[in-house]
Amino acid sequence: MTLIRTVEPSAEPVTLAQAKAHLRIDHSSEDELLSGLIRAAREEVERAAGLALIQQSWRLVLDTWPRNGVVTIPLHPVREILSVTAYGRDGEVSLVDPTSYRADTISRPARIAFGAAPTALRAMNGIEIDFAAGFGEAGTDVPDLLFRAMLLLVAHWYEFRTAFGPKDQPVGYPAGYDRLIAPFRTRRL
Repeated sequence: MTLIRTVEPSAEPVTLAQAKAHLRIDHSSEDELLSGLIRAAREEVERAAGLALIQQSWRLVLDTWPRNGVVTIPLHPVREILSVTAYGRDGEVSLVDPTSYRADTISRPARIAFGAAPTALRAMNGIEIDFAAGFGEAGTDVPDLLFRAMLLLVAHWYEFRTAFGPKDQPVGYPAGYDRLIAPFRTRRL
């Protein structure tokens, strides 16, 4: 199973102005650095919690149909299944009819239940599921705890951007970051 982002988010959940206000910065000489830190903080929160914060498109690539006919999507929240494509042994492409599967985008993980599955798929990467994920198109759609976690990371990384040795660790993540994203992490038994 491989996840590939096909369309990047059109905005960041935290704006440059919000980050500068949080850091009490009133000049523009470090805007490029802060923009990079904002993007990195979004990517870290998304990775750590298995989320897509702002609407974006993804492709889930599978080798075979699952034995039970149900595919789980490890990214949350899934907004919509855009298409399901199957590749035959000789590379022929066929779109799977949307009426032949049911999508549960409310559950975590989201699931797609298929009826009859094609029998002859190519040996590797035979199935592609394209989907849209994210809380919405604007930063205001992102839950406040995740917004605060991003601000905390941006401030921490801005403060500790120089090199630190092993005796000075940990400085990679600020205190409280884990508590902010904990409600959104997938728990395993």
